[in-house]
Amino acid sequence: MKLVVLDGYCLNPGDLSWDALRQLAEVEVHDRTSAAEAVSRVGEAELVMTNKTPLDAGALARLPRLRYIGVLATGYNIVDVAAAKANGVVVTNVPTYGTASVAQHAFALLLELCHHVGVHGESVRGGEWSRSADWCYWKAPLMELAGKTMGIIGFGRIGRQTAKIADAMGMRVIANDTFEGNLPAYEGFRFASVGEVLRESDVISLHCPLTPENKGLINAERLRLMKPSAFLLNTSRGPLVVDEDLAAALNTGVIAGAGLDVLSVEPPVAGNPLFTARNCIVTPHIAWATREARARLMEVAVSNLAAFLQGAAVNVVG
Repeated sequence: MKLVVLDGYCLNPGDLSWDALRQLAEVEVHDRTSAAEAVSRVGEAELVMTNKTPLDAGALARLPRLRYIGVLATGYNIVDVAAAKANGVVVTNVPTYGTASVAQHAFALLLELCHHVGVHGESVRGGEWSRSADWCYWKAPLMELAGKTMGIIGFGRIGRQTAKIADAMGMRVIANDTFEGNLPAYEGFRFASVGEVLRESDVISLHCPLTPENKGLINAERLRLMKPSAFLLNTSRGPLVVDEDLAAALNTGVIAGAGLDVLSVEPPVAGNPLFTARNCIVTPHIAWATREARARLMEVAVSNLAAFLQGAAVNVVG
């Protein structure tokens, strides 16, 4: 059987290996594939893997030999799962590979907002400390996290790992999720409504999947519920936040800062207002991309395909 990997570069820019897949099928790897190129590249292949190259109902209708789509990510909205199911195509995802890395990145963004390490490091390299009349200086307010409240919207695996780090740093944790089981034993923890989380938290971290219901969850109205001193973190899905509303809130002091690893459109247009917004850190969707996390993703993707070929598919979505 032939397997086509449509957009393998971000998973494996050269530091991992495709050899385990090659033991299961004839493999053709493309670094990048546009939506317009997808059908011709899949061609007569029975198996395909994709990360961000979309496979919609129209594309699937033109791929009658296709039997399997392995999504190289947790989110699978780039595939029309209903159409795939109707066409007898099994779709799998990789649900757990990035938990530790994404939570770690959320705190990397938060700690940068608290301490401005990059700004201060560059100022020292530029000679500012050597020229200083004092033995220390700071170029922006510094914030201690102990005693602050971390509000987490989306309390699944990554949200819970983020909460674990927050608790270890002496923060109180509150959370919102559609499922409220398995309460952690953190002092002061409770589930709360979205409004309560926004009003009470010093830091809000988004860890929910994107659905039609929560697109634009963080908009101008909800930003006004937050404390003027609060930070917003998003390492989940860009369209959860209305970019223009967040930029306006930052520039007018409605909230104090934001750390974002995702935006509503990726790659973003050059004029995205968040690039010039006050106290806003944007990283290029790298929370998932530690080598360790990518290696786990590759391993699970291989296992998913092997299970499908053996007639016992796992991690099936839809």
